[in-house]
Amino acid sequence: MNLNQARERVDELKRQIEHYNFCYYVLDKPEISDGQFDQLFRELQNLEQKFPELLTPDSPTQKIAGAPSTEFGEVKHRVPMMSLANAMSFEELDKWQERIVKGLDLDPKQADSLAYVCELKIDGLSIGLTYKKGKFVEGATRGNGEVGEDVTLNLKTIADLPQSLTATKTFPIPDMLEVRGEVYMPVSGFAALNKQLEETGDATFANPRNAAAGSLRQKNPRVTAKRKLSLWTYFAYVTDKTLKEPQSHEESLEMLASYGLPVNKNRKRVKGINGVKEFCQYWHERRHQLDYQTDGVVVKLDDRRLWNQLGATSHSPRWAVAFKYPPEEADTVIEEISYEVGRTGAVTPVANLKPVQLAGTTVKRASLHNYDQIKRLDVREGDTIVVRKAGDIIPEIISVRLNKRPKTAVEVVYPTKCPVCHAKLVKTEGEVVIRCPNAFACPAQRRRRIEHFVSRDAMDIEGMGESLVEQLLEAELIGDPADLYYLNEKKLSEVESMLTKEGAVKKNVLTVLTNIEASKTRAFDSFVYSLGIPHVGASVAELLAERFISIDELTAATVEDLAQTEGIGQKIGEAIVHYFAQDASRNLIKRLKAAGVKMEGNASERQKLSNRFEGQTFVITGTLSDDRDAVERLIKINGGKTASSVSKKTSFVLVGANPGSKLARAEELGITVIDEAAFKDMLAD
Repeated sequence: MNLNQARERVDELKRQIEHYNFCYYVLDKPEISDGQFDQLFRELQNLEQKFPELLTPDSPTQKIAGAPSTEFGEVKHRVPMMSLANAMSFEELDKWQERIVKGLDLDPKQADSLAYVCELKIDGLSIGLTYKKGKFVEGATRGNGEVGEDVTLNLKTIADLPQSLTATKTFPIPDMLEVRGEVYMPVSGFAALNKQLEETGDATFANPRNAAAGSLRQKNPRVTAKRKLSLWTYFAYVTDKTLKEPQSHEESLEMLASYGLPVNKNRKRVKGINGVKEFCQYWHERRHQLDYQTDGVVVKLDDRRLWNQLGATSHSPRWAVAFKYPPEEADTVIEEISYEVGRTGAVTPVANLKPVQLAGTTVKRASLHNYDQIKRLDVREGDTIVVRKAGDIIPEIISVRLNKRPKTAVEVVYPTKCPVCHAKLVKTEGEVVIRCPNAFACPAQRRRRIEHFVSRDAMDIEGMGESLVEQLLEAELIGDPADLYYLNEKKLSEVESMLTKEGAVKKNVLTVLTNIEASKTRAFDSFVYSLGIPHVGASVAELLAERFISIDELTAATVEDLAQTEGIGQKIGEAIVHYFAQDASRNLIKRLKAAGVKMEGNASERQKLSNRFEGQTFVITGTLSDDRDAVERLIKINGGKTASSVSKKTSFVLVGANPGSKLARAEELGITVIDEAAFKDMLAD
């Protein structure tokens, strides 16, 4: 065997061994026996010894095989993943076509000649797939459209997703291909999964879409593999010159299918908007016969050459629309109205219903939101009500069947005291919710506050789930988030032994304690968010972390200081100041600080170098040669601001390679467009 022959065989052995390792360690589905695997492995070792120049660091012989893990790094989409505008009725479809006719400067009589491709709108999780030279190399969630989560390893567990594309005479393999698709969980798989979770005492998923999203974001791909996810692909971007971009959308779908990617066959190319309506009506009557959830139809102009002519808004393309089916409705009975207390003290009425099947799931509860909603509906216990699922997801009560009201039904008397701690409820001017003011002593708020503190977007203490928090509270081992950092192995073992098998207690305890310790160094914005300050969500926490360097600065800020921060108004500023004015809040901060929790940002990143960009706002679009985060920091430390969308307030749009719709929006508004060279010149000046 000469060197070239050896190289070909080594490459083939690497591919086979990686595949069999993945089947064995991730999918738990070995395809060959241990003996056959060992034979291949030894052959590779022998060839690498005979031809040392073929030994590379990424060879299976140089790595420890095992289940891979991922912490979901960020992926910047080369082509932004936009959302679609919705049409909720046939009348809105007509108006959408009218806008297209006007945008293309056509005679209205030509409208019926326009061709559309109708595809079922899959109720799943949007993902972007990258293939290089025909090999699947990266997959990410849509995220914010610009940046998504890296879920490559989890996507590899989906049987429908090919790891390599198949070339044809019509469609050769391009050097680079960007594919858009939807990961979903079949209805049958969803039912089986929920049944299994119920048997093990675990929380069930609300619907297949949530199940798909939760499964794809598992940190352990082995868990994802067991969830039996599926995939449809529906869009392709050719980002190199080896293959011409398809001229029509139907052709692009044929290209995807020829490559071996899964493409839904329940689609149709039609002429005119009446053809679109016929397709929508056909599947509205048959959609529940499918083994996947669809909540509408995606309609796209077939001629892709017209897409650039129509352009896009800052959120969605003008050449496509999502027709949404009307929400399904059903009659059922309110058996009881109960009240739940959230972490901010909001008391929410909940209607406990006689179970009813709706849009493929069983509905048992529906939020009544607030007292105003109860009065508006005049809803009472014992009433027969009409319930529907908005978007086939969230149950909501839309009306009462007054002709079926029992004579014993009485008006709802809203509680004046907290249903948990019995404190007198209060209603703040300008708010519709009624709250329990006993923020730090109410058991319900205390529990929810701790659950929020340990959640993923906050301090992300894995293993500290709701059951463990509840047990720790009942055992009086914790009373607030700071107490978590004073737990030890002995205290935690007493509680864990009630939750797990005895043999697993020590391992679980040590894992939780390790995760608690690791949470001390979370990013400053995550810490601010973890405090559960009313009206301070993750995005507001991020703004605060950019403006204030530490918790001491934030604590000392006045309402005026806070209100001057972009994105934070008077109401949020007052809520923040009120939170830090309370002794319990200050004591919590003091104890967290004493426990070693990090409460400051990176000063070097916030140090102001100049006022060069004072009062100027930049929007970045496309792929930059420099790291985007570094460029945004340069703008900020020179006095400027960055924004995610183009508006009349935008000063400059910084354009990289393959810019998205933001460039068109900038040109439409007359915003100054600059490239990286011009940006560097501005800095040099």
